[in-house]
Amino acid sequence: MKELWEIFITFAKIGSLTFGGGYAMLPMIQEEVVKKHKWATDEEVIDYYAIGQSTPGIIAINTSTFVGYKLRGISGGIFATLGMVFPSIVIITLIAIFFQRFQEYEIVQHAFGGLRVAVVALILNAIINMWKKSIKDNIGIIIFLISFLVAAFLKVSPIVVVVISFLTGIILQNKKEAENR
Repeated sequence: MKELWEIFITFAKIGSLTFGGGYAMLPMIQEEVVKKHKWATDEEVIDYYAIGQSTPGIIAINTSTFVGYKLRGISGGIFATLGMVFPSIVIITLIAIFFQRFQEYEIVQHAFGGLRVAVVALILNAIINMWKKSIKDNIGIIIFLISFLVAAFLKVSPIVVVVISFLTGIILQNKKEAENR
């Protein structure tokens, strides 16, 4: 039970200290899960991000569920998920109660403007870290560029892009291994 509470508290901390949605939480998930607790490796967390992005729901919640499940099965997944969403429920409830009274104040508007800038910086940091750990060769760069261009300009569903990129990576890796034999 102690480990379940540790999972809950860790993800509650992540959920309460990061703003801006799932992607803004990724650097803190990386810090807590990989560096501090050593519950997963960098590669595993990147895989969790990829799976979390391609499954329904918020990437940070999906990732926390995967980590919790890896650690303690279904109960670990539940505690990690509850830990991640609990602070948001409390914060959103408090904001809903008080926001209408304070939204017109200039300082509140500036605070939210500052939060938006910080969120962009956190997301950019997550992208750079994932790039460093994921793109290992020219093939990876080509898959990334094609995936980005298709998703951005051809309005193809991200799910289709992820599945095709996944299959392309598997095929190319198998071909590379066959050539090395």
